[in-house]
Amino acid sequence: MYKANDYLVYKKDVCKVKEVKLNKMNGLNYYILNPIDDESLIISVPTDNRMGYIRDIISKKEAEQLIKEISNIKPLENIDDKYIEKTYKELLSNGKHEDLIKIIKTSYLRNENRANNNKKLSDKDVHYFLQAEKYLYNELSISLGMSFEDTKAYIIKKVSELAN
Repeated sequence: MYKANDYLVYKKDVCKVKEVKLNKMNGLNYYILNPIDDESLIISVPTDNRMGYIRDIISKKEAEQLIKEISNIKPLENIDDKYIEKTYKELLSNGKHEDLIKIIKTSYLRNENRANNNKKLSDKDVHYFLQAEKYLYNELSISLGMSFEDTKAYIIKKVSELAN
């Protein structure tokens, strides 16, 4: 059971446990959560996690291992523009770190290709790139004890070092 000031992932958002509170109406304990990127939002979730929406934050060791594996995770290939959004949504809903990396790589490469061909960037690719980045870096920032921006810079540096 989590306690006040612990971090967890609720659905896809990294949250801080504000408190554990008993609901006198139904006799159940609830986590009172604040997403780290919107502290004005308060989420109340039963502690029994019967819906399976709550999970632990990735450990620092697991985060470091994931960063080492980033260069081995392949972007999506040969996906028709008609199906890219559906594919991105499926990968986002899985909640797997590797799938978030696939979205980041794929959307980045697709927009880089567009830019190189003097075409407008795809709003879908930009949207899903930012979503995947948010979910991945928010969680890794807690694991690594860094800010969002520092985490992003750290990962880019580590991946480029490993590539050389």
